[in-house]
Amino acid sequence: MLQKVPLGRSGLAVSRLGLGANRLFDPNDAGFVEMLDAALGRGLNFIDSAAIYGFGKSESFFGAVLGKRRRDVVLATKCGIYRSAEGQNVIDGSPASIKRECDASLARLKTDVIDLYYLHQIPKNVALEETIGAMADLVKAGKVRHLGICNATVDQVRVAHRVHPMAALQTEFSLFTREPETELLPTCRELGIALIAYGPLAYAFFGGTVQTRADVPAGDPWRQTNERFQEEALPHNLALLAKIKSFADEVGCTSGQLTLAWLLGKGDDVIPIPGTRRIKYLTENLDAASIELNPELVARIDAAFPAGIAKGGARGGHSPAVAKL
Repeated sequence: MLQKVPLGRSGLAVSRLGLGANRLFDPNDAGFVEMLDAALGRGLNFIDSAAIYGFGKSESFFGAVLGKRRRDVVLATKCGIYRSAEGQNVIDGSPASIKRECDASLARLKTDVIDLYYLHQIPKNVALEETIGAMADLVKAGKVRHLGICNATVDQVRVAHRVHPMAALQTEFSLFTREPETELLPTCRELGIALIAYGPLAYAFFGGTVQTRADVPAGDPWRQTNERFQEEALPHNLALLAKIKSFADEVGCTSGQLTLAWLLGKGDDVIPIPGTRRIKYLTENLDAASIELNPELVARIDAAFPAGIAKGGARGGHSPAVAKL
């Protein structure tokens, strides 16, 4: 069973690894449901969704399949991006929009309270203090238990935390994206905020299934447009993947497991949320929690993967094609 760790100073205890749910949409897909059942059976209790994932379909998936198990999980979702009538994903931090989004999420999730409610993107149309204030009103109203923020700078984390305590910061963090170690992670530790690592497997890059541009699934707009998967970047990044595999071979694990174990070794306040839809990959990911890397190996990995070594910058945020109000 997965170890439980504190979610910042919220008082909640979450599994050492969470489940990123940005591709779990169909409650009629028996494989998806089987995977979720297996995850909960292994002690995973931290589920990460968002209103924009599948334009509500991810939240609806959990509303349909959790049932009585809802009380056994820490359910996180996000606000601040909605789908406009024109088909654009719009970043909107206005209080009216935030509160409207919350009610819609509660309905789709079929729950009366959201355990962790993130601001998904930093708005441009209103001051951050105003947006977080509206989210704090949701806590007072009993619709949300705890707040978090995504894709924020150190200054933005501090601003949000002054308005209302942040339980978690969600940001991209992996061997290809080590920038959070410089300022964000120390700031989170100073303030008692958990760091939730999305993209811990570099969007399946560490799985090794993409060896050429043709291997990027046509139905995956994120990887289709991500700089790291373009022809000019792939050879460089595949050479880095070969280094990861050599380290993994020393340990006797997969490349993905090595990278998750490396992240888990950063501390109990760093909680990766790899996404998957299949039991095979779920099992591989969860088994990484039992791998301990010795300090000498960690030092070698750190030296081989300094910040910025991957070619092609990671694009901030979880959702492509956004318009900012």
